[in-house]
Formats: sequence, C-alpha cells, structure tokens
Amino acid sequence: MPHISDALLDQIRTRFAQVDNCPEQGCRIFFENAGGALTLNAVVETSARYAAIPDNQGRDNPGSHELVRVITKAKDDMRVFMNAPGGQFFVGESGTELLFRLIMNACLGTSESRTVLGSTLEHPATRSACARWAGVARQNHVLIPHDDASGTITADAYAGAVTPDTVVATIVHTSPVTGMGVDVAACAAAIREVAPECYIIVDGIQHAAHGRIDLTAYGVDGYVISPYKMFSRHGYGLAWISDRLSALPHDSLIDGPADNWEMGTRDTGSYATLSDVAAYLEWLGGEVSDSTDRRAKFVAAGEAIHAHEKALTDAMIHGTGNLPGLAEMAGVTILGGADNPAREGLVSLAVNGVPSVEVVKRLNEQGIRTHLRKADHYSGNILAPLGMDSCVRVSMCHYNSVGEVAKFLGVMKEITG
Repeated sequence: MPHISDALLDQIRTRFAQVDNCPEQGCRIFFENAGGALTLNAVVETSARYAAIPDNQGRDNPGSHELVRVITKAKDDMRVFMNAPGGQFFVGESGTELLFRLIMNACLGTSESRTVLGSTLEHPATRSACARWAGVARQNHVLIPHDDASGTITADAYAGAVTPDTVVATIVHTSPVTGMGVDVAACAAAIREVAPECYIIVDGIQHAAHGRIDLTAYGVDGYVISPYKMFSRHGYGLAWISDRLSALPHDSLIDGPADNWEMGTRDTGSYATLSDVAAYLEWLGGEVSDSTDRRAKFVAAGEAIHAHEKALTDAMIHGTGNLPGLAEMAGVTILGGADNPAREGLVSLAVNGVPSVEVVKRLNEQGIRTHLRKADHYSGNILAPLGMDSCVRVSMCHYNSVGEVAKFLGVMKEITG
C-alpha cells in the first residue's frame, strides 16, 4: 500500500493553512477534522481571487468564457477523482441541502405505498429528509438498526430488510460519530438484487477526506459531499447524480434546460476550489506511487491516506513510544471497539467518571482541539442505544502526525489519572 513518509508529511503540512496554529488560540493540534478538515492554501488563494471577479457565467465576453471553462474543468476533475463517467455533478447550498433535494425528488418521483429504506447509523440529513419526503409521497420509511458494538452496518443488514417494493434507499459511507466506514458497493448490490430499480443515494460527506471514492463500482444514483470536509471551504456542497436520477421531475426554470439541477448562478470560485483539491490529491498520488495515469494517482493517494490514518488511530488506541494507548487507560470506552477494520481516521471515546465536556475542555486547554458529541438530534441515534449521554470525538486526517497523537495521549494519561 502507498506510504506517507515523514519527509512527505512535512511537504503535505506546508500545503495547508493553519496546520498547527489557530489565529484565536495560537499553537494547537487539530483533531477536529470531522467537523471540517484543514483548508488547502491553494483554496484560500483561489477563493480570494474569484471573490473579486464581477463577471457572470453565460455571457459573450472573455471573462465569462473563462468562468465557464473553470466550471467545466472542475466537473471533469471530479469525474476522474470519483470515477464517474456518466451522470452529472452540480453544487448547492450545502451537503445537507443537496441530500434533501436528491431524496425529495427520488421520493416524489416514485410510487405511493412503497418503501423508503435507510439505517439508524445515518446522519440526520438523510434520516430527516427520508422521514419528511416519504411522508409527503405517502411511502413507508423504514430504518434498519445498525450494529451498536461495531458502530457500522453491513450489506447483510440491508439484504435482510430490502423488499421488492423498495423504491428509495440511503447509505452513509462513513459515520461521523463512530468513524466507521460502510461497504457501499456491497450494500448497493444487496439492495439491487431484490429491488433493481431502487434509487440509491449515498451520504459521502464524512468519507470524502479519506479518499477512495469509486462511483462506477458502487452502482448508486446519488453521492453527496461537503467540500469543507475535503480540504476546500464552507459555503457549498457537491452532488453527483446518475442519468436516471437526473431524468426525474425536479425544480427547474420554465423553458430552461430539462436536465439542469443547479438552482440559480453558483459561485465559480467554489468550482475552482474543487480543482485545487483534485490537483493536490493528484500530486499526492504521484508522490506515493509511480503511476502516470491520473485516475491511478487518485487511487494511490486514497490508499496512502487510508494507511497513514490507520497508523494514527492504531497509535492512539494501542500506544506509541512509552505512552499507553486509549485501550490501556483505565475507564476509557472506545466506540466501535479497539480493533475495528471499518475505522476511518476517527476515535470516539468516553472516560468513566469524567464528563466528556470536561475532557474536551482539558484537552483544549493543552492546545488539542477535539469535539463533544451529545445524545442530541445529531448523535443520539448512536449514543442513546449505548446508554451514553455524550462522547469525545477525536478525528484525524493524513496531515496529522504520530507526534501529535503522542501529545494527545500524554494529556489523556493525566485526565484518566
């Protein structure tokens, strides 16, 4: 598997803004990547450049022509990165808004008295959208229970729940609470075996920063990401939809292009920053492999990211140097268990006798940024069945180092006493 060396990690870190320093806090370690990954310096520069452009798309002038070229290039870049030769890409207000829109049109475009299938592992973006629009479309919304012990859901669980009348199904690629990935291709295949015409929509928001997206292999109809969680910036989401989903009735302007799913004039700079992300991942793939093919470089980058993040989570759980890992610390509970092959760069934990809010506070006082997840509308579906009112989410990315993990473990050793 491609590997990120210490020397390459140093190069990687120079490409990101605020990699070890917050303008408000000063020096800090950033283990809050699930809430929004670090931003590429190139994205910061691109965003500023496009914010100054007054021209609009679709006009007959050189400025406008360039904007259209930039948008087209970004969509082509995403096709290669996500391996999506068909269908279309478009941006929207946010990942959540796009999931709502895709699910809305899938429900309204299918028959009444049918089934909309999802799981309890999913983010409220998909669960809420399915609950609302299945109700409006007079369909039955069914949630498959995820496995509490492993923090994920399997293709077998979908196979046991899907019925021939299932017309819409949703899958979360990675849980933002447990950090566990889902085998999207296997789940989609299990659905299609019983309901071949089902519209399958995937929430890829938490997974995107970890690379390894292959829409051709998945055989789904929709895939949504939030680029601010994939090294870009806030303010927009990106969706891919299949040709068959594109053809469903949807909101559009009278006499406008029939296949247009984009609402109004979008920010060209948001598209341009997607090209920045693609260029970065292509560079990384070239550094960790001898590949000359562009798609192969994206695959190599994803493999290297996965391997590096596994090394980080292994160090955090099992220890590094003379520091014990979380699994060896008294009173620490690790969601999904200590050894879970589905883990993607994230460890959620609780400390017996120390409220999670206090753990987050004490880590932050030592310059280590983590996040509190509470049993609310965002995370209650995961925490409540475990009898937990909250947990600490520690989320890493490929630009983090084992040295940063060691500093975290040193503070955790003090907290657990």
